[in-house]
Amino acid sequence: MRMLNKVIILLYLTLSISASASELLTNYRFNGLNNIEKQLDMELTKVQYWKEYIKDLDTSFGYLESNNAILTCDKDKSILSLYKKNNNKYKFVKTYNAFTGKIKGDKQKEGDLKTPNGIYKLTKKLSKVDSFYGPLAYVTSYPNIYDKYHNKNGSGIWIHGLPIEQERDDFTKGCIAINNKNIECLDKNINVDSTIVIINKKINENKVSKDKLSSLLAQLYMWRYSWLYNDTNVYLNFYSKSFIRYDKMNYDKFKIYKTRIFKKMEKKKIIFKDINIIPYPNQTDLYQITFKEYYKSRSFVFEGEKILIVRLNKDNNFKILTEK
Repeated sequence: MRMLNKVIILLYLTLSISASASELLTNYRFNGLNNIEKQLDMELTKVQYWKEYIKDLDTSFGYLESNNAILTCDKDKSILSLYKKNNNKYKFVKTYNAFTGKIKGDKQKEGDLKTPNGIYKLTKKLSKVDSFYGPLAYVTSYPNIYDKYHNKNGSGIWIHGLPIEQERDDFTKGCIAINNKNIECLDKNINVDSTIVIINKKINENKVSKDKLSSLLAQLYMWRYSWLYNDTNVYLNFYSKSFIRYDKMNYDKFKIYKTRIFKKMEKKKIIFKDINIIPYPNQTDLYQITFKEYYKSRSFVFEGEKILIVRLNKDNNFKILTEK
């Protein structure tokens, strides 16, 4: 019965996309369910599907499936702004005056007194901190995978309050600081697990068209399709020759590693959920893509977060620079 229901669902989905009932049933009669699944996997690689899917979505900050709150820090204006998802739209909530790093520019190394440009998660909330940091603080994920790709280092980039007992300067060593009433207000409005932080020199520089997002989503699923069906050449063509994986594996070693795995011709199950595609701050045609991945083959099972940093080339094809 479960298999019958699965077939009916697949028939309905495929019919709604393109194929006639006669063609689909003939395909199923000769080739079985697996071939129909392959057809559906191919449909997910088509730009037109994604254009239709996202046409009414709020893509102000990119394509977002899993983030309910966005914090943007405009370093030029020294402000931190909060946006929250409401009825599938990101609504502006409040802007807080903020202190950022003493030295202008993008953070490169420990102790350079700069606030980084980038996209970060909040990794945890600190309710007990030194009084210098106010009543509470949020720890960001700096350095992220793209920072590490560029060999940036340092740590301890927080969003925190102002000293309760001490005096302080009107700048930080790299953190983002807002007054204590505001950090307490912020605490009531965000959840650590579903909030991202976008830090840029000028936040309004990061708009992206629905056409580009549709292309990126289609290419993401073409990458998946080539992976799913062991097409080594197509899969590797998505990678930049300057690719360096999170563990420092370069393109040449990665190519040998993946070619060896693909030669096994294992049947795989690969599912992507909670996809987020965000244009990267202070960059042109660079995007961070994150999603929850479920991968299962005969020899390996993985379930967890995947991160890709991709750059669009002149033909609007993406190349993966790094991944984790």
